[in-house]
Amino acid sequence: MNNSRNIADIRRDYKLESLLEKDVKQNPIAQFSDWWNEAMNSEIDEVNAMTLATSTKDGKPSARIVLLKGFTPNGFIFFTNYESRKGTEIAENAHAALVFFWKELERQIRIEGTIKKINESDSDEYFSSRPEGSKIGAWASPQSTKIEGRSVIEENVEKYKKKFAVGNIARPTHWGGYIIEPNLIEFWQGRSNRLHDRIQYSLLENVWRTERLAP
Repeated sequence: MNNSRNIADIRRDYKLESLLEKDVKQNPIAQFSDWWNEAMNSEIDEVNAMTLATSTKDGKPSARIVLLKGFTPNGFIFFTNYESRKGTEIAENAHAALVFFWKELERQIRIEGTIKKINESDSDEYFSSRPEGSKIGAWASPQSTKIEGRSVIEENVEKYKKKFAVGNIARPTHWGGYIIEPNLIEFWQGRSNRLHDRIQYSLLENVWRTERLAP
């Protein structure tokens, strides 16, 4: 119980910024771009780290940190093993969610939408830009499957180093990119006394509408 009381005592008051309707863009991707640029300029460590939540076809959720690798007017892009747990869940259920938390700016962004693979040429282009070790890693790891020990991965790494000792390392067919196409984006700005600012964009009949949510 003492530990529980200590945990309950952890709190921080947020006072850096505000988020008012008059200050936000009409389009949430434009608003995200503004906040992204501010986060980049703030030199936040791993600013592109985001929580990705997926679920099975019967709604059992799972979440993990992945890295944003790009965003466009259509959505948010990341790369992974298609045969991983998240890849399997995405194949079963196209609904997904993202969360960015930039504590240095006292900001959070929640994104909900549908997810699909990007085209193969874009996956090829990104894969070719990766360091050689990361390319080998994509081949060496049967991501999310049970293995007997670390030696399985180490042996796979050596095997694929030998296989690709000469020539380019091709992208494995089980690895590539996804894009989350949003239908809801919420921007959260921490405010004092837990009375935070929350501006939500909802996509209705292809038109983005904004509204304020209670903190």
